[in-house]
Amino acid sequence: MAKLIKAFLHVAIKAPGLEAFKEACNFYENVLGLEPLSHWGEGLDTYQMYDFGNGGMIELSADGVPGEEPESIHHFALETDDVDLCVKKVTEAGYGVWLAPMDNVITSDPPVPVRMAFCIGPCGEKIEFMKYY
Repeated sequence: MAKLIKAFLHVAIKAPGLEAFKEACNFYENVLGLEPLSHWGEGLDTYQMYDFGNGGMIELSADGVPGEEPESIHHFALETDDVDLCVKKVTEAGYGVWLAPMDNVITSDPPVPVRMAFCIGPCGEKIEFMKYY
């Protein structure tokens, strides 16, 4: 069977309103240091794209519903050289940690040693930071 998918493209996050959208933009730009790629729309139809490397992007919009749970994505993972620094910056910015930094071995074949942590972003999204050894 021919491969249909070429690459991961983006994950979409809905901020619940304009203030939450601005907070999320600040988080991704100033806490995590992601590059804004494009911006379009206005009001609750405002969108911002961020590059998180290797061709992957975050599509952030302002049209989420306050209190609404994320639909079906459990988390997304960002590769980093310093998991602990990512968690430090996130907590210093006032956001929560779901799983503190830890060393782990993914029990695949072959096993994959990693350092990992999970944080909660400004829209309630779960973000995994991972370093491969």
